[in-house]
Amino acid sequence: MAIENTSKESIISLHRSQREFFRSDSTLSYDFRVKQLKALGAALRKWQQPLCEALWHDLHKSEHEAILTELSIVEGEIRNHLKHLKGWMKTERCSTPLKMMPSHSHVVSEPLGQSLIISPWNYPVQLLLNPLVGAISAGCTAILKPSPYVPEVSKVIEQMIEECFEERYVACVQGNREVNAMLLEQRWDIIFFTGSPSLGRIVMAAAAKNLTPVVLELGGKSPCIVDKSADVERAALRIAWGKSLNAGQTCIAPDYLLIHESKQEEFVAAFARAIKRLHGEDVRQSQHYVRLVNDKAFERVAGYLNDGKVVYGGETVAEERYIAPTLLKDVDPESGVMQEEIFGPVLPMITFERKEQVLQFISEREKPLAFYYFGQEAEGWRMISRTSSGGACINDTIMHIANENLPFGGVGNSGMGSYHGRLSFDCFSHRRAVVVTPTWIDLPFRYMPYKLFGLVKKIL
Repeated sequence: MAIENTSKESIISLHRSQREFFRSDSTLSYDFRVKQLKALGAALRKWQQPLCEALWHDLHKSEHEAILTELSIVEGEIRNHLKHLKGWMKTERCSTPLKMMPSHSHVVSEPLGQSLIISPWNYPVQLLLNPLVGAISAGCTAILKPSPYVPEVSKVIEQMIEECFEERYVACVQGNREVNAMLLEQRWDIIFFTGSPSLGRIVMAAAAKNLTPVVLELGGKSPCIVDKSADVERAALRIAWGKSLNAGQTCIAPDYLLIHESKQEEFVAAFARAIKRLHGEDVRQSQHYVRLVNDKAFERVAGYLNDGKVVYGGETVAEERYIAPTLLKDVDPESGVMQEEIFGPVLPMITFERKEQVLQFISEREKPLAFYYFGQEAEGWRMISRTSSGGACINDTIMHIANENLPFGGVGNSGMGSYHGRLSFDCFSHRRAVVVTPTWIDLPFRYMPYKLFGLVKKIL
């Protein structure tokens, strides 16, 4: 099923009606925001089965994985916001320096206004609706733009949004990159984009025309280190899980493996056992193993199999867009598989002897979205202190995204801005400084010609 592009006229009309709705102050009250958050939660429960069926159709994503990695994360975010929203909305009292007495100081969180949320195809429910939770709790309106590469999911989400919200408050727009361009022509108060760094640059360039704030959740080549001190069996299981989840089509999937030369052979054997534990003897028959999103993605990832020696996996079935979890060794750092984010179930391995080699290798490349280290915890902290990434795990992969109390976001080429929990509320809000000064007294030293300046200077 192909997605029909939303017309430019409809986009302009939606944008205008949402501007008018926001200016009516209808979104400002606590009661309104809570009502909308609860409505979204109820809609997710009502539409769970159609969403799961659509995820299976578009990505071969099982119901278990759909709930665990998509719906439950959004539901958890909603619960967190409902629990804390009243406190987040409260005006904060701040300390005031002596020189400003008897004034008192405050911070007020006000909604930025009209938001545009553009999401990718790999986690099409979570990565579209999680930012929406932040927009709702902050008091913004929202236009949602799902990915055309998962047409069944996008249509179900559109139907759910239409049933749940007035379009002058939250609406869904469909289509390809031409529609993205039409959306970016409009003036927004915040743009929240999740996708590739190349498209992120386009979004940022468009936002710059109106000095629109952006949150960019991008990607990159996230390194995974297996040190000499690692528990190889445990490392292999957690890496195999992180790499086979969504068939590697995860922005924080381990992208390449830097492994101590003494551990490579042991790791290959342990990885094979881990994949068998996760997906059975025949991965192709596993109900929990996702397919590549389209033929173009399949051809791109399959081409990486020629960039090293296959020591595990390597099987492909083009008509099913199936690529088995694959390990490559003897990989040239300058080869194609090491240049761009893989976004598939291929894991290239490069051996090292000294950790300084690892640090140099990582530091010479763009800052990744995630960093994974397997080995002694103290050494993991040392490696983290000498590198930069959006997030990190020691002796695990992926799991930092599961804690809504932790910020999720990139750095450098992997993005800007963070969200989840309070940070989602904050990124759709403006923290407004307010000073209140009483009129019962008016100290003269603040005014020209600055009498008693010598005394005043001492308290500045």
